[in-house]
Amino acid sequence: MKTDINGDKNSQSLRRRLPPLGALRCFEAAARLESFTRAGDALHLTHGAISRAVRALEEDLGTPLFERRSQRVFLTPAGSELLHSVSQALDLIEGTASRLRACENKAPLVLSCEPTLLMRWLIPRMPQFHAAHPQVSIQLLAGGGPFSFSSGIDLAIRRNDFTWSDQTQAHWLFDERIGPVCRPQQQPDWAPREQDRPHLARHAPRLHSATRPTAWQQWLQLQQLPDAPAPQEQVFEHFYFSLQAAVAGLGLAIAPWQLVRDDLASGLLCAPFDFIDDGSAYYLLSPQPIEEDSASGQLLRWLQEQART
Repeated sequence: MKTDINGDKNSQSLRRRLPPLGALRCFEAAARLESFTRAGDALHLTHGAISRAVRALEEDLGTPLFERRSQRVFLTPAGSELLHSVSQALDLIEGTASRLRACENKAPLVLSCEPTLLMRWLIPRMPQFHAAHPQVSIQLLAGGGPFSFSSGIDLAIRRNDFTWSDQTQAHWLFDERIGPVCRPQQQPDWAPREQDRPHLARHAPRLHSATRPTAWQQWLQLQQLPDAPAPQEQVFEHFYFSLQAAVAGLGLAIAPWQLVRDDLASGLLCAPFDFIDDGSAYYLLSPQPIEEDSASGQLLRWLQEQART
């Protein structure tokens, strides 16, 4: 029953004392992207509009939310606390809105996947999924690292090399196994067998990726081999470039098995040292538990089957 008694939770005159909601949206984007400029691009606003919204929010709360350094911004302790609450609230609103939309079952599932895994593993297998589940529509997005379900993403495939929210549901897909790969014709020179075991030749050119800069060092440590630099080394901007360079015969690249399994099967590449677990794994992430018979449940089951075969 509504009342006119001030302070009563049912009072018609009671008002929530919330910060400006538009400013909270600008704050969340700036905090997530660590940049007012990138937040403006994401929300189709100017840098100045984001800055003014954050300043208004700081004035309303009476505390600074960011430390501004050069071209980047960093959260203060108060900002981190607010981001945690805002992210939870946005995820809750997004989840509720998704359930209430009348055409939810017809809308495509938006699946974000790390670019190299998307290109070399997922996309080549998607025709099989569509053939087996023609009623499920999937929209693929390339993306890596942290993300927010409030930005229109329904599901994400990520390696556990960063920390995600406690509310995020993580469904294991496969463990990461890595090893050097090269063209088969080059194995006798770059990874010759000695006493029935492959040996990494000192002169073998090594291919690196800026997105996984420690891949070679990690593999050498796992194999208990000395971390001596090679006389020929080349660094590529993205991981998939280094793998493609290995296919082209430019050198040895450290590769996860799932990303080169098709090239190994076709004979384009070989793995002289086989593959070894690096301690990480890939997961399908979702904002809520996945029901087995839902579209997400069918996709999860199919992904796990593909990872095993």
